[in-house]
Amino acid sequence: MNIQERLLKFVTWTNWVLFLLITCLSFFMTAKDFAYGILCGGLIVTINFHLLHRSLKKALTPPNICSHNVLLGKYYFRFMISGLILFILISQHFVNPLGLFIGLSIVVISIILATINELKKLIFKEA
Repeated sequence: MNIQERLLKFVTWTNWVLFLLITCLSFFMTAKDFAYGILCGGLIVTINFHLLHRSLKKALTPPNICSHNVLLGKYYFRFMISGLILFILISQHFVNPLGLFIGLSIVVISIILATINELKKLIFKEA
């Protein structure tokens, strides 16, 4: 397994583990609107990550290579839908904005953990 596949697998797995862990802890330890913010933000960002992965994989495999304009169109469409959902969640006070921000950071945290994990492997491999 090459490094790209290993990173993608680690980030995908870590996304769901962090999402479940942080969401469960927040429902037990915080107010409900804060916990719902984490739940909604985590779902939005994790689903977007998986849809982006699927779009890129489908667009870049040799028999189905598509135009970059189609790929960007799908990306911006997802971006607008996500923005609309976030606007509704915040403007109607369904969720706490700070909880939403924490939920939206799950993929970033997963990527940082994957980078640290790979750096650790690289450093200890050389030592």
